[in-house]
This record gives sequence, C-alpha cells and structure tokens, in this order.
Amino acid sequence: MKMTFRWYGIDDKIKLEYIRQIPNMYGVVTAIYDVPVGNVWPEEKIANLKNICNENGLTMEVIESVPVHEDIKLGSGKRDEYIDNYCQNIRNLAKYGVKCICYNFMPVFDWTRTQLDKIAVDGSTSLVYYADQLKNMDPRTGDLNLPGWDASYKKEELISLLDKYKEIDEEKMFENLIYFLKRIIPVCEECGVNMAIHPDDPPWSIFNLPRIITCEKNIDRMLKEVDSPCNGLTFCVGSLGASKNNDIVRLVDKYSKMGRIHFMHIRNVKLVENGFEETAHAQSYGSMDIVNIVKTLYKNNFDGYIRPDHGRMIWGETGKPGYGLFDRALGAVYINGIIDSLKY
Repeated sequence: MKMTFRWYGIDDKIKLEYIRQIPNMYGVVTAIYDVPVGNVWPEEKIANLKNICNENGLTMEVIESVPVHEDIKLGSGKRDEYIDNYCQNIRNLAKYGVKCICYNFMPVFDWTRTQLDKIAVDGSTSLVYYADQLKNMDPRTGDLNLPGWDASYKKEELISLLDKYKEIDEEKMFENLIYFLKRIIPVCEECGVNMAIHPDDPPWSIFNLPRIITCEKNIDRMLKEVDSPCNGLTFCVGSLGASKNNDIVRLVDKYSKMGRIHFMHIRNVKLVENGFEETAHAQSYGSMDIVNIVKTLYKNNFDGYIRPDHGRMIWGETGKPGYGLFDRALGAVYINGIIDSLKY
C-alpha cells in the first residue's frame, strides 16, 4: 500500500516539506487547478508540478482529479469534444508518470456537506451532513455555502444547469457514464493509467439530481459494462459508508480481490439519525470499521494508493475545511500503525 496525501498545488498553505515528514509518505495526490474544466492541461504545467513534487522527495502518481465536464454528464453539447480533450489529458499525464486518475460523475455538486465547522465535544471542528439543514438550502437562490461544487457558476448559469438536469434520470446518467468510459478506457489501456471513479458523496440524490455510484448493484454494473482492469474505483470509505445499506468491509474485500480498487480514501464518519459527522480516523470515534478495512486490504495484497481522507481542524489550525495538515497526518499515522501491526 502506498501512502499519499492530498495537496492542492503551490497555492496550498500546507508545504510539501511538511507532508514529506509524515512517516511512510510515498507521494501527493494533486491536480492542475487553473485550467477550465474540459480543456487540455498544458504539458509544461504537468511537468512543473511533477518536478516540484519530486524535488521534495514525493511522487506524483495519482491525480485527483481531472474533472468531467457537465456536457459529458448530460450527454449533450460538446460532449465528444470534451471527451477527446479528456483522452489527451490521460496521454499527457501518463507521459509524466501518472498511474491513477481519480474522478467522479456527480452532477453539479461534488461532495456535499451542510456545515463546515461543527464543534465537537473536544473542541475540534469538522464537516457534517444533516438532512434538516439541507432542506433549508435552495441552490436556485445562488446563495450556497457548500464545499465540493464549482462556486464560479453565476446564479443564472446554475439555474440553467439545474434545468438541464430535469431531463436526466439515473438511467440516462448511467448511460452517459458508460459512453464516457467506453471512449476513455482504451486510451487508459494504451497508456497504463487506471481510472478510479469516486462514489457519490453522499450516496443519495441531493436537490433532486441523479446520483448513480452509490451502492454495490450500480458499481457492479459499471465494472461489468466496461470490463477492463483500468476501469476501477476510488473506494471512499466515508462516502459509501454514509449509507447503512453498504457493508463496507465486505465491499472492500470483494472489489480488492477483483483488483478493481485502485485508490482508497480512508476516513471515519459517525452515522447519526439525520445524517453523518466526520470524525477522527481512530475506530472508536465513528461508525466505520477502519481496522478491519485495512486488515482486509492487507489480506488481499492490495498494492494501490491510499490516503487519509478529510480531517478535523485541531490545535488551532485554520484553512481549507477538511484539509488541514494535523489531523490528516494523525490519520496517516493511525493507518500506518494498523499496517505495521499486521506486518510484524
């Protein structure tokens, strides 16, 4: 298992020299953030980013993410042009040693939370999702404070986009995903790059938008319809684990045995009556069986990439919610400890 850490490029307040000091850290998971969605990433930007990582003793083998343009998800507009650009991005990234691309197929909104700074009893703050809070939010007002969505949309653009999705149900969304995968996976096979789809987060519809990578049945369909080792998963424990219907340890066992997990996001969440709360990685803090998840990966000889996922804000740290240094570093050490206990 290769330990990695999400890093948001040169504008990230967390320095690479700090990330390097986390024990057993193999590389960073990053991306190009200043190119419009759907465009081809310039090779010089990819090369520069790789060099910066390597100069700090870290690899850049995982990209999270190359965003999928909404036209591809909608199956309309300039879909084929954007898919061609996506294929070129795969080729360009492969040229510079990228082996895994994490992406998602969520419409409009990426991972969604309703509060960014819920205060826990220990004084730390974390991300939470409460259904009653979501009911009070209306994306059509254009006044949202949600992480995980493109806040660059103007109010009118967002309303227009939401209107387009009124014609897209889950079946149509799935068809558009398969169309996309059938175009890009042959390129991945040529280049030696694994595509790793991130589950919808949370794994149910929000704002009446279709979400499809939510459960075992749908994941099985996606893997079967485009049956290539390069078509796999970013298995996000906290995303799939937000639904009580998903048996996380069993699913990790199933898909890691199949060789279809390319990237693991490991975080803990506590399931509550009206949603979930993100917690410390340690097993006792949440509802996820972190120990047996890691044990299962080890048993099945998983040799892909892992990273500690969202962390709390602790010790007075400020910054991007969920992506501070301290708690994610603690998460990496906790995961390292479980792995060492299995090795020795």
